[in-house]
Amino acid sequence: MILCRRIDSPVGPLMLAADDTGLRHIEFRDNRHPADRSDWHGGDNEALQAAEAQLGEYFAGKRRAFDLPLAPRGTEFQLRVWWELARIPFGETISYAQLAQRLDNPNGTRAVGAANGRNPLPIVLPCHRVIGADGALTGFGGGLPTKDYLLRLEGALPEQRGLFPSG
Repeated sequence: MILCRRIDSPVGPLMLAADDTGLRHIEFRDNRHPADRSDWHGGDNEALQAAEAQLGEYFAGKRRAFDLPLAPRGTEFQLRVWWELARIPFGETISYAQLAQRLDNPNGTRAVGAANGRNPLPIVLPCHRVIGADGALTGFGGGLPTKDYLLRLEGALPEQRGLFPSG
């Protein structure tokens, strides 16, 4: 059974969903690729409690890495991309092409981008740290202002980059 709960965050409400094996989804209010919620039930479990606590610490600037049981569902290729996202250090960015190269698929930039866009665990599997080859902020399921916010929170964007001036 998949249990879910809504939490508040600086980037708006987030819907968390988990089963007995771990966290399955983190969704923004206007998620570009929403999950099928037909088998979700309101509730609580240890994975949801831990996710809420760790996300709170992250947004408060007290957490740089997550230590959660994760249980995303996807194709073998998607899972490879999502696990590789977890290896991008806090406060750093890479391009879609660099991510494809890390996966030994240098011609697979578009496929990597598509898998990145379907990441069911944004923030925890930090797809926001993947940017365009020219440094532009591109595609993000939570919207580009959210991507900008997360990268600024991590110190990954100098003042002159990003979508919006800080302050």
